[in-house]
Amino acid sequence: MYIEVLVELKIKSIDKTFTYSVPESLRKMIAIGKRVIVPFGHQQLAGFILSVTNQPNYETKEIISILDDEAILNEELIELGKFLQQKTLCSLSSAYAIMLPNGAKAKKKNNTHKKYESYLKLNIDYLSAYNLCKNEMQQKIVELFNEFDEIRKKEAEEISASAVKTLIKNEIITIFENEVYRLNIPLQELEQPKTLTEDQQNVYDNIKMNQSKTYLLHGVTGSGKTEIYMQLIANTIKENKQALMLVPEISLTAQFINNFIHRFGDNVAIIHSALSDGERYDEWRKIKNKEANIIVGVRSAIFAPINDLGIIILDEEHSNSYKQDSMMPKYHTLDVAKYRSKKHNCPLVLGSATPTLETMSRAEKGVYTYLALNTRVNQRPLPTIKFIDMQSEMKKGNQFLSETLINKMSETLNRNEQIMILLNRRGHSTFINCSSCGFTYKCPNCDITLTYHQNKKNLQCHYCGYTRFTSNKCPNCLEEALNFFGLGTEKLESLIQEKFPNARVIRMDADTTQRKNGHEKIVNSFLNHEYDILIGTQMISKGLDFPKVTLVGVINADTSLNIPNFRSGEETFSLLQQTSGRAGRDSLSGEVIIQTFNEDNAILQCVKENDYLKFYHYEMNIRKKLKYPPFYFLANIKIKSKDYDLALQEATNIKGNLVNQIGNYSIILGPTTSSMMKINNVYCLEITIKYKELSKIIAILKNIDEHYILEKKVRIELDLNC
Repeated sequence: MYIEVLVELKIKSIDKTFTYSVPESLRKMIAIGKRVIVPFGHQQLAGFILSVTNQPNYETKEIISILDDEAILNEELIELGKFLQQKTLCSLSSAYAIMLPNGAKAKKKNNTHKKYESYLKLNIDYLSAYNLCKNEMQQKIVELFNEFDEIRKKEAEEISASAVKTLIKNEIITIFENEVYRLNIPLQELEQPKTLTEDQQNVYDNIKMNQSKTYLLHGVTGSGKTEIYMQLIANTIKENKQALMLVPEISLTAQFINNFIHRFGDNVAIIHSALSDGERYDEWRKIKNKEANIIVGVRSAIFAPINDLGIIILDEEHSNSYKQDSMMPKYHTLDVAKYRSKKHNCPLVLGSATPTLETMSRAEKGVYTYLALNTRVNQRPLPTIKFIDMQSEMKKGNQFLSETLINKMSETLNRNEQIMILLNRRGHSTFINCSSCGFTYKCPNCDITLTYHQNKKNLQCHYCGYTRFTSNKCPNCLEEALNFFGLGTEKLESLIQEKFPNARVIRMDADTTQRKNGHEKIVNSFLNHEYDILIGTQMISKGLDFPKVTLVGVINADTSLNIPNFRSGEETFSLLQQTSGRAGRDSLSGEVIIQTFNEDNAILQCVKENDYLKFYHYEMNIRKKLKYPPFYFLANIKIKSKDYDLALQEATNIKGNLVNQIGNYSIILGPTTSSMMKINNVYCLEITIKYKELSKIIAILKNIDEHYILEKKVRIELDLNC
């Protein structure tokens, strides 16, 4: 027997299968989709079995062992990997690698990643066992078997460990190992579905009756999209199919999981990066074995090994968290979701209060079915939004917090209601400058100033992770003349605590949520009103539902507007609109205070008016004139090197070749330095291609990619999902 094995090396130059022979002793265990250990050069590597093949006309090496008891990749995932390879120009090996749970990636048999627990069962019938007991402790243990066939050893040992030992020794009971899952969902009384409003019912009926389509569910914040999701999922599992529910942020999964568990019990599997490797591996196997029919997770859950998919839902579909852009393959979750929904002939629902322009455009053209929820449940009003001109406030000496916001916060606290404050920048101060000599702390590896974190008394680079401690003296002139500039969530927390010393304040950002279950603990404690004020970055802006939040404040709404990116207007509108939607979601009315230096900005005015369609038409007009999505597609080429001159030279060469070959039917911009010119001592330049048809440029991009495969001093990264 011979097999074709794709070795797990993310090197494109050897991204192909190799033929290996299978020894007689392992042939019965061979299956496509399993992983094997094979000799490769002078090392042993893991690889995927992609096919069983005929005997080649050359000598082959034998595989060493088989890693998996069952196939890791099913037929659909194998084909999905090939789709990703074509869609993103990644290596096939890297496409399959992202589909694996971390707990299954080690080069040893994956059953060592399973968790086992000791259980007990009777060796003889219950009555005989009871009569053989020598004392009361032994009888109490045997009585447990009157209700259950098996009991946990720990539970019996709580009665008497010595009695357990004696019963085992006398062969009255026997001990065995049972596999257990690390995430245990507690049993509880399940909540009943809520009665849908007329608008909700129309949406539900439309999706239920017309199965294999892509739907845009455009619902204002608080319009009850989640209840529709849950009732659609309930209908899916009635048909004995599985449902995939995706959310963009780990911070959202806490509330979503809680809602779904209260509705569906332990029929829920959870996938997100905050789980341990073992927990993710357990959840992955629950899905594969169909022990859970509902999968709730973030971006990576789109690769869950579902065999009978009945519905896919992307909540907050506008979120850029659905785009993988830090490593290959640089895919968008929506592309994978569309592939899988077509494969399973099931509906794909895209939900958002602020859909991306591309999604709304497709809905407008009829590519997606458009469904709208224009009002909140029970006709609750949207929050009122007020702008504060910070130029005027700064003249009064109010640098960070306006008088209006402070007064509104005081009124809200006096009513025993809750407040959320958005500042999309973590840390204490954005930079430190010496007033004596002008010295500024900068990252030695990146082109950026270091951010000061007061709690840790250190300076950090949020790009490469470089950290250094600081003192009161300037390291250049040794004068005590350091000034702390800028505002981060850590400093804002201190300022608010000073203004409201009796208020209970909690912060939610990347620093406070690093520990396991950090997001969940903060969300639950704020939901239980253990805190009065929640300060956070953009992770608090989407999907969270706190009934007692009646005031939302936004500090420096202009931050994202000033980012040099064609999506900055869209991201600003979405961030502010979503954050505003956290206020007044229950019976209490909501109010939003937005501090800005640019209140006449057209996008901010759309936010103030709660008018998505006005924003959409305004932004679409700009995109059309400037030839940006959805009117043109974008491809991005990053040229990286530790030598800036070499990077510039190669970028110039690539630009020249592109102009010669595709300049007649595409627009080529650059090369320019990236928004971060240097990260971790690597310089980065970019070339952007605007095009109408991928088929006309894909071969050229492949050639560029292949040309630099073996180049060590210059690295090329392609992104066809900009």
